[in-house]
Amino acid sequence: MADSPDTPTNRLAQESSPYLLQHADNPVDWYPWGEEAFEKARREDKPVLVSIGYATCHWCHVMAHESFEDEEIASLMNEVFVNIKVDREERPDIDNTYMLVCQMMTGSGGWPLNVFLTPNKEPFYAATYIPRQGRHGRPGMRELIPWISELWNNEREKITSSSEQIINAFKKSTTFESGERLTEETLSKVVQQYQQQFDKIHGGFGTSPKFPSPHNLMLLLRYSKQFSDNTSLQMVEKTLTQMRRGGIFDHIGLGFHRYATDQEWLVPHFEKMLYDQAMLMVAYTEAWQATGKELFRQTTHEIARYADRKMRNAKGGFYSAEDADSEGEEGKFYVWTIDQVREVLPTPEAELAIEVFNLTEEGNYNDEATGQRTGKNILHLNSSIAELAHERDMPVEQLETSLESIRQQLLEVRQDRTHPLLDDKILTDWNGLIMAALAKAGRAFKNDQCIKQSEDCWNFIVSNMIAGDKLKHRYRNGEVAIDAHADDFAFLIWGLIELYEATFKTSYLQKAVSLNKQFIDKFWDTGNGGFYFTSEEGEELLGRKKEIYDGAMPSSNSVAMLNLLRLGRLTGNTRWEEMADQCNKLFSSDIKKAPTGFGHALQSVSYSSASSKEIVIVGEKDHAVTQQMLKELNSRFLPQSVVLLKEPGDQEITDIASFTTEFEMKNGKPTAYVCQNYSCELPTNSPEKMLDLLNR
Repeated sequence: MADSPDTPTNRLAQESSPYLLQHADNPVDWYPWGEEAFEKARREDKPVLVSIGYATCHWCHVMAHESFEDEEIASLMNEVFVNIKVDREERPDIDNTYMLVCQMMTGSGGWPLNVFLTPNKEPFYAATYIPRQGRHGRPGMRELIPWISELWNNEREKITSSSEQIINAFKKSTTFESGERLTEETLSKVVQQYQQQFDKIHGGFGTSPKFPSPHNLMLLLRYSKQFSDNTSLQMVEKTLTQMRRGGIFDHIGLGFHRYATDQEWLVPHFEKMLYDQAMLMVAYTEAWQATGKELFRQTTHEIARYADRKMRNAKGGFYSAEDADSEGEEGKFYVWTIDQVREVLPTPEAELAIEVFNLTEEGNYNDEATGQRTGKNILHLNSSIAELAHERDMPVEQLETSLESIRQQLLEVRQDRTHPLLDDKILTDWNGLIMAALAKAGRAFKNDQCIKQSEDCWNFIVSNMIAGDKLKHRYRNGEVAIDAHADDFAFLIWGLIELYEATFKTSYLQKAVSLNKQFIDKFWDTGNGGFYFTSEEGEELLGRKKEIYDGAMPSSNSVAMLNLLRLGRLTGNTRWEEMADQCNKLFSSDIKKAPTGFGHALQSVSYSSASSKEIVIVGEKDHAVTQQMLKELNSRFLPQSVVLLKEPGDQEITDIASFTTEFEMKNGKPTAYVCQNYSCELPTNSPEKMLDLLNR
């Protein structure tokens, strides 16, 4: 039967994306992104609505319920538009392109993202959430659809003119002009700005909403180390401590929610993303290395336990996210009334939980629509466990044991609630991040389980995410699809570097080098430097973009810059260090304008401007002295160092890092070489002497 507005044939039921499948029963005649939809638009001379979101997006659910499930609105959409649904996590290239368009047109962005295109993919109107009916001066779908129809049918020249202006502005905004190299001066400037934005009472930066932004904390840790700046370290400690105590941390199921809607870290936006767990694991691990604070070690392990329990596939890959909503309500799965707690726990434990986690009869979680108190509580701490134990005149260990018992009992009961949706697609880029995080934590804390999980994740990618010689982006239910983007390469290479330094299995370093060469071949701009987000074989949209802004996740170029520096030092390939320097200059003008938006990119500036070290240990990996040397290195915060292990007779490591050829054991014992810019101090058999050389 031919398509017609009266017989919608929603095509999303055959898709793999959980987000697209959420819309498979809509009366809207949805198409997935593809030539079929645009050909229909050209044939019928219709504008195209591209609606972009993701499976755990709260406002995407709201708009779907209000408009896309509504027969009247759907009928109007089917009559006027060709309608396309896009999962932004599957197709970040489409999302990045049209999100920039939306930001240029409206001054802001977000999801759901709704962009109106010509059949040739040229944008002429964009908006985020659109209500069913107009309110507060903004049009709703009922008003917007007829207006766009009128514009399309009777004022086409306005659309053409608008599209041309948008595309010209887009191309201009994606062009970078090289400037002067970023130096320590930029680092000092960005730290001053963080200090001005720092919330001295609650930690974090700014007011509300408040995001974890772990890459900014990682930058401050590096600045503190490089310049012996205690203020930066205190900002990190305060922020990580307050986040762990706040409602943004799930005190029952562990792991972190997306962000806090308030200044105090109390009320979260409840979705949980894999990339947040990964980046926060890295930040807490590094903070422990810098401070030795037990809370940071504990939190790292708690995040790892959550990720293992809830997000790990049986084959070793990690799922993408958990929704904020269940039973149509945000946060319902996570909040508790006092009566619910008393029903679950014996009286003494119930009263302890009510006190420690600050539960009240009126609750601290408001109804989203009315703003009224609901009697429901978000569990959170107001003090440290040591302070809480002191207030109750009980040993810290006793309180910790009691709270763990409470947590387990409440978790068991919570398991019987209706769970939020688990977005079970597996993405290469986000798995690269969790690989890096688990390997780094396993190395720092000598936790073999974390290292094994990182290795299992890599093995999953090798077995499932590489088709022929092509790295792929998405896996779900046995199906792998979509060619890798820059994030996939950059984040996976980072994970492999961390895995090498956690295990010293040369194969991981070899694969990092191999992937880095592929990445350069397919994504590097040979004329101007920097990595495009899409490969030279990728789909043409409005132009190839280079991502450098560090938002919820670090950008591909930010991670790639640090990868190039570290791989350059690990292998002795100075060309890669030169490429990192070219990136530094290419993006310097944009970074200088608003440096707090580039917390990960500036870590490479810290690396290249500090006295970075190469440490080569020659000896059997399992020898007691080798292990002692590695333990001393792994427990310390050494962000400007790389470590290589050369076992006697290991030809593979000298093949990949030829500068280690001359390094041998001295006195028949494991030997450490501490080098700076490939100039090495005298070798030593002593772990203590190695550290002394490192601290010079």
